[in-house]
Amino acid sequence: MTSPLPTQRHLFDIPPDVAYMNCAFMSALPMATIAAGERGLARKARPWIIDARDFFADSEAVRALFAQLINASAEDVALVPSVSYGMAQAANNIAVRSGQRILTLAEEFPSNVYPWMELARRAGAVVFPVPRPDDGDWTAALLAHLDSSIAIVAVPHCHWTDGALLDLEAVGLACRRIGAALCIDGSQSLGALPFDVRRIDPDFVATGTYKWLLGPYSTGFLYVAPRWQEGRPIEQNWIARKNSEDFAGLVNYRSEYQAGARRFDIGQHSNFALNPAVKSSLELLLHWGIARVFAAIKARIDSIAERAEQELEFGERPIAFARRALPWSEIGRLTAGRSPASARSSQCSCFAAREFAPDHTARLEQQ
Repeated sequence: MTSPLPTQRHLFDIPPDVAYMNCAFMSALPMATIAAGERGLARKARPWIIDARDFFADSEAVRALFAQLINASAEDVALVPSVSYGMAQAANNIAVRSGQRILTLAEEFPSNVYPWMELARRAGAVVFPVPRPDDGDWTAALLAHLDSSIAIVAVPHCHWTDGALLDLEAVGLACRRIGAALCIDGSQSLGALPFDVRRIDPDFVATGTYKWLLGPYSTGFLYVAPRWQEGRPIEQNWIARKNSEDFAGLVNYRSEYQAGARRFDIGQHSNFALNPAVKSSLELLLHWGIARVFAAIKARIDSIAERAEQELEFGERPIAFARRALPWSEIGRLTAGRSPASARSSQCSCFAAREFAPDHTARLEQQ
């Protein structure tokens, strides 16, 4: 059994009268991350100290750190600004025939819906949102809709409205059996839950860093499975081309790209202010260990759920604590009382709270 991570409050600038549990909305930045970003931004005040190597050093560092977090190779990781950008890269490369279906979940976050709607429109395909299951078991509901008509399964690790978890290993196995591509929005879980691309075998995984990865806004990553690394990027920038490190040779225009998933990098990814901040946070997460982070979060959620049973008279524990929608007047009372709450479609989420299936929890705890 992994020991839970002890409190790390001293690493954040959180006032003593604030209890912040809303990283599923946006994390607080560690103070070391802020300092790293400030140092990086200050370098731009003296551009004469920046040389050609600096355009690549931090980019490659964060690429490798994120790869370590998900048990991938640095060659499999592209630098992107958002999930929508990452999913647009995926949609630009996966072939879909007329009449095929693209599965999403009901009330999925728009960044993992709009790219597939546009692809379906162009290809004559259909986007089908799996209805919300009454028993809260999204995995079983999704698997029940998988058949030979499915071209793409575009899902999160856990649902953004209530934290309900999917068993991605089971979903990945089912997708491979029918030849469907698996595209995952990892924003709600990466940094909080163990995630192993070698066990899941997804085609694409996109995430921003501003939630559980403790990073700044407009930074993110795209995992690209090796089978897609010869694909077509949605933009053509100079730094993604082979030998772009040779500034004197940039006008020797090339058709070849940098190795691996780098062809999918966003232009200007040599972000001198934000990359050092992302690097600092990823190093901190890897130092903590995601399994210990998960153990700490689960222990806290279990405690809250037990009190909710007793004090809020839920009766038996709900499958997903946040499934009981709060009236908007109650949301106002919570925020006025300095308990951060977020609107989540038809739900109100004060924090991600999910009762995991015992077998799935055991697998997460072992990772």
